[in-house]
Amino acid sequence: MSGVQSRDLTMRIAAGAGAAFPPPPVLTPEIVGRSADRPANDNHIIAAPVSMLGAHGAFKRVFDIAAAIALLIFSAPVLLIVALAIRLDSAGPVLYRQRRIGLHGREFEIFKFRSMRQDAERDGVRWASEHDDRITRVGRFIRRTRIDEIPQAINILRGEMSFVGPRPERPEFVGILEREIPHYHDRHAVKPGITGWAQVKHCYTASVDGARDKLVYDLFYIKNYSPLLDGLIVLLTVRVAFMGIGSR
Repeated sequence: MSGVQSRDLTMRIAAGAGAAFPPPPVLTPEIVGRSADRPANDNHIIAAPVSMLGAHGAFKRVFDIAAAIALLIFSAPVLLIVALAIRLDSAGPVLYRQRRIGLHGREFEIFKFRSMRQDAERDGVRWASEHDDRITRVGRFIRRTRIDEIPQAINILRGEMSFVGPRPERPEFVGILEREIPHYHDRHAVKPGITGWAQVKHCYTASVDGARDKLVYDLFYIKNYSPLLDGLIVLLTVRVAFMGIGSR
């Protein structure tokens, strides 16, 4: 698939043609944005696209701030109910902070509603699994509906995240994934997001193989970013939240 065909595909999807982007078995140069004349051993095969700089970059930041404020205002009644439910359901804080890797590989603290027991990591850090007994009753609901992610609007206002972008991963997992998956670090060319192309087009994964598949979607988003694509992802996120697709 050529670069022009790739952009055309993005436009067809955004236009509602229903075209899907199935993850290919390998990271091809066309998908990740490497031109044919660049060496195969390049350390970085993708960087923040020109479309995220200048006026487009300013628009994205303005959109992020407006969307984050709107999200916090309009969801305030739900957030209050969820906070009370978490407090009544299990011991521990309502909100918690967790270290994640963001733009250019820098660490920051993400805000989330607590969805697991307070001692969930007494045996060490691990991915959530299906029917994970560490997840509380309220936690299962807010994870399925993505309500647990709403406090990350605070991270957006602080400039650490964008509304749309690759999901930030924990440092412990990033270390493993960067060793196992070539060019995994290239997803850090842009700010991480509350939602992303991989989140609306791929199921939840808790493995290196799954992260490899989702990386293709992340690099596709970075290469083909446009305000139109961001808008499409936001709309698809609403559908995902209501249907509980890809949660765990």
